[in-house]
Amino acid sequence: MNYGRKLTIYMLEGTEFGPRTAEIGNWVGKAVHCTRASINTVLEREEVNNPGVYFLKSIPKSNTFSEGIYIGEAEKIKARLKSHLNDSKRDFDELIFFISKDHFLTKAHIKYLESRLFDLAANAKSAEILNDNKPGLPALPEAEIMDLEYFLDQMKLVLSVMGFKFLVPAVFRSENNDSITVEARVHYKVKSNNIKATMYQTEQGFVVTKGSQANNKMAPAVNETYKNLRQKLIETQVLVDRGKYLEFADDTIFTSPSSAANIVLGRQTPGPITWLDENNRTLKDRLSEMLSTEL
Repeated sequence: MNYGRKLTIYMLEGTEFGPRTAEIGNWVGKAVHCTRASINTVLEREEVNNPGVYFLKSIPKSNTFSEGIYIGEAEKIKARLKSHLNDSKRDFDELIFFISKDHFLTKAHIKYLESRLFDLAANAKSAEILNDNKPGLPALPEAEIMDLEYFLDQMKLVLSVMGFKFLVPAVFRSENNDSITVEARVHYKVKSNNIKATMYQTEQGFVVTKGSQANNKMAPAVNETYKNLRQKLIETQVLVDRGKYLEFADDTIFTSPSSAANIVLGRQTPGPITWLDENNRTLKDRLSEMLSTEL
């Protein structure tokens, strides 16, 4: 059973675009977010003198990604941010950083968080990582690692709510199966004579299974968003060229059945009537039946 959590977002200047803080009830962490334009206000706050982990969001170099992300750590965040501001090669649009309100985080702790977040971002394959090098993972006592993993879980929640989506996976991992619903046990096949692909539904989205096929060509009329998504999946080796078709190297999550169907079939198609269950009922019909039963 999942319990609710209280997330408090405070707008420092009382405006929707100004800097803001975010805190979760009974959590020692705190996040501070701002745009590049309002960073001077944040640099005057006491939090920037603390050790912490920070993220710089920018326009990606590759148009197949929706965002570029730089992941960093510093014993004094203010000094590190000032160095980035003076670096013409390190441009960014938004900033968010995390500190501990009770000074829990040490240098080793923030290096641990930086390394774990880098690996999570790389595995998610959702954003272009702009770090030049992969940070190492320091050795820590088991008890401290448990505390930091809890801290990390809260960070992941705040990052997503604050619009940083680089940890939201493009690839569905088996360790996430605690979120699989009953409906996830129903596998759907794509309606096609040439392409073989299956999909199931979770609370996170619609998952096309590992080993499914995808058309190796994309129709010119397909929406540009799907073309970019397909290219991203190819570049991150989620879709692998098998000659006559592309193959999914991992269970891959999509936000809608239509998005999944468009990538699989390589053409614009309505997902709810393109995916069929074992009785050849469409996803649309199955969901309609479920709603009727509940009513």
